[in-house]
Amino acid sequence: VQLQASGGGLVQAGGSLRLSCVASGRTFNSGAVGWFRQFPGKEREVVASIDWNPASVHYGPSEFYAGSVKGRFTIARDSDKNTAYLQMNELRPEDTAIYCCAEDEFAVPAESTRSDYGSWGQGTLVTVSS
Repeated sequence: VQLQASGGGLVQAGGSLRLSCVASGRTFNSGAVGWFRQFPGKEREVVASIDWNPASVHYGPSEFYAGSVKGRFTIARDSDKNTAYLQMNELRPEDTAIYCCAEDEFAVPAESTRSDYGSWGQGTLVTVSS
C-alpha cells in the first residue's frame, strides 16, 4: 500500500487547510486511517483517526480526535476515491508541524499510536503564522 499526502502549506492563524491522503494498492472501504503530526524533536502524535469497522468490540468509537484539535479538525474518507481527508479549521500557530497519514487494514484502538498502522505516507508541512 502506498499513501500520498498533500495539501499542506502556509496559512494565517484562524484559516483553514484540507489535507488529502490518496491510497494505492488497496481500497479504503475497510480498516482505519489516521493522521499524525510531528513537531521538531518530538515523537509523532495522533491527530485524528477514522475506523470503519465499528463492529469490533475491542476498540472504541469510529472516530478519534486529539483533545487539542477536537472541534476544529474533521477526518473523513471517500472510499470511491480511495482518499482520506483532514479538514483543519481555526488553525493556530501551535498546529505548525509535519502532518502525515497512515493506514491499516484492521481496526485500531480509539487513541491509536504509530505501531497500530502498517503503512505510512510522506509528510506534508503545515505552517500557521500568527
